Amino acid sequence: MSMSSPLRVDVLINGGGPVGALLAAVLGRAGVRVAVIEAAPPEVLARPGSDARAIAIAYTARKVIAAAGAWDGMKDEAGEILEIRVTDDASPLFLHYDHQEIGADPLGWIVPNPAIRRELLAALGRIPDVTLLAPARLKRLERLPHRVEAELEDGRVVHAALAVAADGRGSMLRQQAGIKVTRRDYHESGIVCIMAHERPHHGIAHERFLPAGPFAILPLAGNRSGIVWTEANHVAAAICDQGDDAFRAELAAKVGDFLGEIRLEGKRFHHPLTLQFADAMIGHRLALIGDAAHGMHPIAGQGMNMGIRDVAALAEVIVDSLRLGLDAGGPDVLERYQRWRRFDTMLMLGVTDGLDRLFSNDVELLKHVRRIGLAAVHQLDHTKRFFMRHAMGLVGDLPRLMKGEAL
Repeated sequence: MSMSSPLRVDVLINGGGPVGALLAAVLGRAGVRVAVIEAAPPEVLARPGSDARAIAIAYTARKVIAAAGAWDGMKDEAGEILEIRVTDDASPLFLHYDHQEIGADPLGWIVPNPAIRRELLAALGRIPDVTLLAPARLKRLERLPHRVEAELEDGRVVHAALAVAADGRGSMLRQQAGIKVTRRDYHESGIVCIMAHERPHHGIAHERFLPAGPFAILPLAGNRSGIVWTEANHVAAAICDQGDDAFRAELAAKVGDFLGEIRLEGKRFHHPLTLQFADAMIGHRLALIGDAAHGMHPIAGQGMNMGIRDVAALAEVIVDSLRLGLDAGGPDVLERYQRWRRFDTMLMLGVTDGLDRLFSNDVELLKHVRRIGLAAVHQLDHTKRFFMRHAMGLVGDLPRLMKGEAL
């Protein structure tokens, strides 16, 4: 692409993180011409140690990653979720999910975020119909009646039928389109790190609801686990600012001794937790996906999975429209995407927000109610199987990619 001659594609994606890269890969493999604009150099995005998050990937979400040609490269670093054990503080009552109650497949996988980024970027490099513009920044985007025109800061120009905002919670494209956002600040931060431990985790994910917020131990490959530890903002900052030995000792006290001796792998980080959702997931020749459209509390581990559902739905409506000779950025196509994703998104936002309100407190009456609730669900086989199927992504109107079908 020269400075004077525009790059002409079907879809322009602003943001080359996991959700944006995943959309580019599944579209490109279906023959759709895609350009991805990403500010960070690819080698930085995939650098080990730059991100300590361990990401929950649901059973059906894995199928979308596989359709992008990226799963095989990360699967050896993924830990299978065979069981989930949910407890409320020190209560003896609990909720236990076992994958064998609904089939032989895992409930999901836990994957280090750098591995996801690395393999998706590698997949993009193998797809002729995808052009990755990185490092590059968008200078302006004009959404004209029949196309979008983008100019990069280095002078390059891209023309497309549709622009996709995959540029995170502070999305520039969303703001430029005047789409408002509703926010709730939890005044909490999630401490994330990866630990190695002496004893095997046996594929069991632990979620403990504590007064300050949930504490999760997530099984990675080998004797390693990801940690998501919620505390008030000032407490999380103080915990992370401790020396390595003091931090490890505090983490060990939270984990307990069932995994034996633990040690930290890499750095620890803390991220502020907020709920937010865009008032619309579409605009004129614009679609929002992932964090640009919605951000939720990590209490149910569904943030990435909701972004992957966005990808699967948007990819399907785009590919179907192009095969019918329709305008991929036309209002009917975008309205179909929004109708498909809006209810599911708002439902999950409501569920995660409600769970945080219910469990992140020390009110005696609520403690009694939620502990009885956990134990009751544990005893109700049909209800428990429904929740397991929901966690696996098997509930609802699934796009073809999530069913393991080709676009």
